[in-house]
Formats: sequence, structure tokens, C-alpha cells
Amino acid sequence: MSADQPRKTPLRGRLPLFLCLAFVSLLTTLDARAAEILLTGAQDTPGVQSFTQALQARRPQDNVRFAPLASLPSPDRLPGDVRLVLLDPPSLDWRLQKNHGPATLVLRISRLQAYERLGEATPERLSLLWSDPPMARQLQLIRRVLPQVRRVGVLFDRHSEFLLKDIQQAARPLGLEIVSERWDDSSDNRPLQNLLGRSDVLLGLDDPDLYNPKTVKNLLLSSYARQRALIGPSAAFVRAGSLASTYSDQDDWLAILDELLDRPTASWPRTLYPVRFKVMSNQQVARSLGIEPIDAEAVAAQLAEGEHRP
Repeated sequence: MSADQPRKTPLRGRLPLFLCLAFVSLLTTLDARAAEILLTGAQDTPGVQSFTQALQARRPQDNVRFAPLASLPSPDRLPGDVRLVLLDPPSLDWRLQKNHGPATLVLRISRLQAYERLGEATPERLSLLWSDPPMARQLQLIRRVLPQVRRVGVLFDRHSEFLLKDIQQAARPLGLEIVSERWDDSSDNRPLQNLLGRSDVLLGLDDPDLYNPKTVKNLLLSSYARQRALIGPSAAFVRAGSLASTYSDQDDWLAILDELLDRPTASWPRTLYPVRFKVMSNQQVARSLGIEPIDAEAVAAQLAEGEHRP
């Protein structure tokens, strides 16, 4: 080798330095991407802990934590870059105390709960993720499992009356007629009997004044005495004896939340029905009503395909 030929640093000497620099660069990038995600609710229950842990597992690059509502300052005193996830109505009431505060996802709130607090408005920096299955989806479910049905009965009261407009709009393209009956006093069975006499199927709303553990027996016995199926309003009611419903479980909501948290907060929707869902059916009820067995997975796939089709 010539004496004036430049000496080369051996590759083995340069490799550790290169790996070190790459590792530091990776850590810097990950740290820059990490988000502060704060979940809150009135109570720290095993269900809340399970949900928080599942979200942590999905987003290991972020700081995901739960803090009880009572431990938090007012919303306007939270850091502006926090991504806030509200888990129950009391946490929404707390958030509404202040207009200023971090971007907020209100998880699994019913249309009725929101209407009681907000009317038709949606405050800025709030995204309402509905717990109710969309009425259009429930009506499509009726068309799939009960194709002969034309008149859909809907019970409502002063709290849920505002939903009728959306239901009627969703029913028109399907050729379905909405027959409604006001039921302000659930101890008076006449409105229910009148509605069952004028309709082919009963569509349940997420209205706890009408559909609750005290009314479920009367609703189901009255419906099936007239050979009328009840659709919805929830998976719990299907287990109790309604025919079928669409619903979103924890895995669905985790996937929806994960997708939203990947987006800039400015792009979060003001309102959103769950885009991921399943169908639950009660086969014993189907048999008793003389209805063909329902393939819940196939029906869910058909409904999802119809929603995604342009």
C-alpha cells in the first residue's frame, strides 16, 4: 500500500456508530408521533379498565391513560394537545361546562342523551359517536329478515319524538310506511295495542323510558301475542326476546376509535354512527314466529355491502 494512500475506516468500526444514530433517529421520530390520549368517566369500573388496556395494546406508541372525572381540572385547564375521550354522560356534562378545551370524542352516547343536553347543536371541538344503531340500518335489517313487511310501528314519547323525522326519511326509499304511536305512560297498554293492530313489525328506539327492564315483559308478550316481531333496540333486548338488531361491541368501538385517533383532530367528524357492526338474532323467537333462521353474519355482511356501495 502506498504511504500517501488515504486510510479507510474499517466497516466494523463504522457500523455501531451508524446503528446508534439510526436508533436515536427512530426514538426521536416515535417520540414526536406519540399522542396523549386521556379517557375519563365518572367511575373506574372493570369494564373501563378493560377498555383502556385494550386501547393501550392497540396504540403502544401513544400515552393512553384513564383518569376518573373527579380527579380532573376544568376542561379549559387541560393541555390543548390532549386527545380527550369521554366514556359516559356525566363526563359530557363536565366537558360542556367550558367552551374551550381539547378536541373531544364522546364515545357511545345515544341520540336522546345528546338531544337532552344539546338540542340540534353540536359544539365545536366535540365529536359525538352514537351508541344507537342508525335507523336506516335497522330498517334495512327489517327488509332483509322480514321482506313481506310494509308497515313499521314505532312507539315514542316526548323525549324521542324528534327521532321520527329521521326514521320516516330512512323508510321512504325502502317502500316502508312508518306508523307511530305516542306512549307517555307505559302503565297504559292501549297505545301499544293500538300500534300493534296497525303495523306489521315493531321497531324499538333507544329510549330508556319506553324500553327498559320494567316494560320488556309487556312489550314482548304483547308483540308476540299479535304475531309481531320486535326489532332492536339493542343486543340486550335481543337476548331478552326481540327478534334481531344491529349492534357494535367493544372490539368494533376500539377499531373505530383507533382509526379516528390516527387522524388529525381537525378532521374528526361532528357526529358518527358506528361504521363497524354486527347482527344478533334470537333463533328461538324466529322459530316461534315461523320465520326462517337468520344467518347473522351473512345479513351483517349484506348490510355493510349496501352501505359501502356508491
